[in-house]
Amino acid sequence: MLTSTILIAVNLCSIHVLFGYALTEDGEIPTIARYFGPKGRYEEVNPYLMGDILAVNKSTLQPPSSQCRELYMTAIIRHGTRYPTTKNIKEMHHLYNFTVSNASSEKSRLLEQWNMWYTEDMDGRLVEKGVDELKHLAVRLSKLFPSLISEENLRAGGIRFITSSKHRCVNSTLAFKRGLTELWDIREGEIDHTVNDALMRFFDQCKKFLDDVSDNPNALYEMDEFNVGPEMGRVQEKIADRLGVPYSHITADSVEAAFYLCAYEFAIKTVNSPWCQLLDEVDAQIMEYASDLKQYWKRAYGYEINRKSSCILFHDVFSRLEQTIEDYNSGKPVSEAVTIQIGHAETLLPLLTLLGFFKDSEPLRSENYASQTNRTFRTSLMLPYTANLVLVLYDCGGGELRLQPLLNEKAVDFPGLSSMPLYADVRERYKELLQGCDFETECQLFNKTTEN
Repeated sequence: MLTSTILIAVNLCSIHVLFGYALTEDGEIPTIARYFGPKGRYEEVNPYLMGDILAVNKSTLQPPSSQCRELYMTAIIRHGTRYPTTKNIKEMHHLYNFTVSNASSEKSRLLEQWNMWYTEDMDGRLVEKGVDELKHLAVRLSKLFPSLISEENLRAGGIRFITSSKHRCVNSTLAFKRGLTELWDIREGEIDHTVNDALMRFFDQCKKFLDDVSDNPNALYEMDEFNVGPEMGRVQEKIADRLGVPYSHITADSVEAAFYLCAYEFAIKTVNSPWCQLLDEVDAQIMEYASDLKQYWKRAYGYEINRKSSCILFHDVFSRLEQTIEDYNSGKPVSEAVTIQIGHAETLLPLLTLLGFFKDSEPLRSENYASQTNRTFRTSLMLPYTANLVLVLYDCGGGELRLQPLLNEKAVDFPGLSSMPLYADVRERYKELLQGCDFETECQLFNKTTEN
């Protein structure tokens, strides 16, 4: 019996090593890891990377004929894994101090042995794992699209890099470049990048979005209502029971802090921390929905200006496609084979929304949690660290141009279009946006005086 137990333990250990699980003392990925929303790991979206971080799934690329060849690609990428923001760190410290001083359960004694190592000066900075994520993504994309992300194009300046000014994005850009320069033994200083907040932080420059949504205390009404609703209340009570404290001492902010502590410990250090034991899978699904409500109403379909704030990036993407086609049709060499643009979740989500991805038939609201179990709008799948939208333009012969979108290295379909559609059909699908969707017009505040 003892021998069998040892063999089972060895086999389990082998399975964890085989699939690249980062093993902590208890050797487990948190059961709630798939629900971390924008604070989730890229590996939860693409589990095959746990076995080989440089693996690519070429089966996702299925051009309609062998004649198709890549002309151009653009990638809009979220920065890699980062430290918590100062605001999050303060909430985490508050929960930790309260737990150490007040909690009396067996679980809380485990938490007391955990070391609070987050400091406010970390404030959203890129961590080492985030550097590795961008380096690995660069190598994988070069394997998926070797004729575009090539040593020749990199040396010739045919790969352009654009970034947000935020340090986590600049450092992600440097990491992506390093992934390629190390691959081909190129001096990194030879490869330049451009900081462009108008493109990568458009949300900061859209007056209507700032006034009506970002700075409007009522804009997140649905999330606020959910946080005082019955589902969140049950999570608070369960955590209070697990800590052995009165129910009144655990708030929605306390639950969020515990959830974030579990998420950050796992994303940054690949540690299944004792904080993860405060929430079960049902709790995590509720927390994921609260996070999705926030993203839905602040960055996505909740308000029209959320998606329209990305008009400037939308037009930039299509102008580069048009320039490539113009150069190609006139026989000129394509000067910019690849555009790498690195920003934020707040950069990518409005653009995905503008393009119509992940739109459910019913909006996300505080009272319809139970009916949204199978929703497509799940930021855990859409927006992990290093999330990316890639568009690849193909020439399939006879003037047949096609455009393939990929999200997080998986082929997706433009809403209402077939797989890898004709570029002309994509233009027709987004005709109204291409003809309009002017950033300055959309983002100005209209006269709010009362009409007589």
